Amino acid sequence: MARFDGIFGIEGTLKGMTFYKSKDGQMIRTKGGVSKERIHKDPAFERTRENGSEFAHCAKMAQLFRKSVSDKVELAKDHRTSSRLNKVMHDIKALDEVSPRGTRNVPTGLQHPDGPKALNGFEFNMNGQIAQVFLQLQALNAEEGTLNYPAFIPQKHLLYPEGATEADLQLIAVQVDFSEGTYTLTESPNVTVPKTPDPVDLQLAVSQIPGGTLPVFYLLLAAYYQVLNGTRYPLKNKQYNALGVIGYLLP
Repeated sequence: MARFDGIFGIEGTLKGMTFYKSKDGQMIRTKGGVSKERIHKDPAFERTRENGSEFAHCAKMAQLFRKSVSDKVELAKDHRTSSRLNKVMHDIKALDEVSPRGTRNVPTGLQHPDGPKALNGFEFNMNGQIAQVFLQLQALNAEEGTLNYPAFIPQKHLLYPEGATEADLQLIAVQVDFSEGTYTLTESPNVTVPKTPDPVDLQLAVSQIPGGTLPVFYLLLAAYYQVLNGTRYPLKNKQYNALGVIGYLLP
């Protein structure tokens, strides 16, 4: 909305014209920009079209990965999960060394030795990072699909947010076919770990390791609860739940 500034000056937008002050006085500029049709057809915008195509592809791949673990992501995410995962997919796409510009893609980039590494360590919730709250990630056996830790001391090996009295731990294995848009997920049962100094024999094992010719990624979920008068309550609306990619198995 335009507004009067003084007796004769106008600031703002009026009928497609923008009025503004500069060091040279009152200025007017008309609405500019490039039409969508020109971007699609003009050879001068070929690079723009190529970048746009790859950007859309990476966003689609990030969406597919989120979908593959959607019920877990609902328990542990932040407001930038999607954009951060998009960036990871762009990093993987950039490892594609064979496709022409504008058609570089995640499936090909994932075949690069550094492809799976780019996704490993991804945290879905920066408010609660699995690498910071679970201190024994080396206990993962990717070939067996297990995370076992004898004499696991909850108060020592798991960081509990203030107010939490127990946590559910779960190991997830997911294999995503980014070319076909499909995925396979297996998981362990939830293991409830009360906040206690007493050692427990922690055993997490997925029901089956997905087979095939694609990498399998392992995720660990830590969901915190407060028990009050026999009732479990999610801690602070799941704000500090942690979910992260902790390892992978190559085919």
